[in-house]
This record gives sequence, structure tokens and C-alpha cells, in this order.
Amino acid sequence: MENHNTEKRIGVIGIVIENLDQVPLINDILHQNGKIIVGRLGIPYREKGISIISLIVDGTTDEIGALNGKLGKLEGVNVKSALSKKIL
Repeated sequence: MENHNTEKRIGVIGIVIENLDQVPLINDILHQNGKIIVGRLGIPYREKGISIISLIVDGTTDEIGALNGKLGKLEGVNVKSALSKKIL
């Protein structure tokens, strides 16, 4: 029986930051998880007072879930992800 938690998937994580005081902590979390981040695009939407980050990730569902969980616990930070169904 295969362990589905060690199978890698590719996906995207969208992060909407409404509390800009959280940006240094978010950057630290992303740095700590850099091994699964393939690409990152960050847009400061100054007119609206928010920032948006999109990440392309390649990791196990446990790794990606842990990253989502850490970010999602931060006040004023909304996180959503979509993963490939294909196991790589």
C-alpha cells in the first residue's frame, strides 16, 4: 500500500494579506518552506491597502498542508490552495 502523504503534487497557493503587519512573519514562513516553492509572485495593491502573493508549489500534501496551516493561522491573512490531482 502506498503512503499518499509522501506523494508529490504541484499546485498553487493564493495568499491575500489584509493585515500588512504580518508581512515579515509571512516572508519568514515562506523562507522556511522554500524547498517546496517553485515560484512566487507578490503584488502590493496599495490603493486597497492589501498585498497578494501567489505561489507555485511542488511537495507532498503534508508539506503543502503545513504551509497552508501556518499561513492561515495569521490574523488578517487568507489562504486558499489548489493541487493537481495527478500524483508526480
